[in-house]
Amino acid sequence: MSQNLTAIAKDNMVRISPTKLSILVNSIVNMKVDSAINQLKFSSKRVSKIILKVLNAAVANAENNKQLDIDKLFVKEVYVGKSLRMKRWRPRAKGRAASIIKPFSKVTIIVEERTQIKKEDK
Repeated sequence: MSQNLTAIAKDNMVRISPTKLSILVNSIVNMKVDSAINQLKFSSKRVSKIILKVLNAAVANAENNKQLDIDKLFVKEVYVGKSLRMKRWRPRAKGRAASIIKPFSKVTIIVEERTQIKKEDK
């Protein structure tokens, strides 16, 4: 097969810390795209809507740019990384200040077209 069977979508400014985000995205790795979309739709996490948009973008890239069959798509890999950090200050006693750091994350979702592998009887 000379054709590349993967498609990628990225979001570089997700307003959540990478550790919280990695818990959510690790739950959809190696899933069919349909079941991953259902899991993100019914998740109670706030950031699941943003991850759902990125996953839908990856599916659209696979369908329109690579002409892959969306019924055979699986979530191959998901990368989470650090992005910028907003720094804010909170006033404290005696004229001091405490820092508040609001982190952002980067997300990369790679989907791949696979055929179902049937288990063989031994």
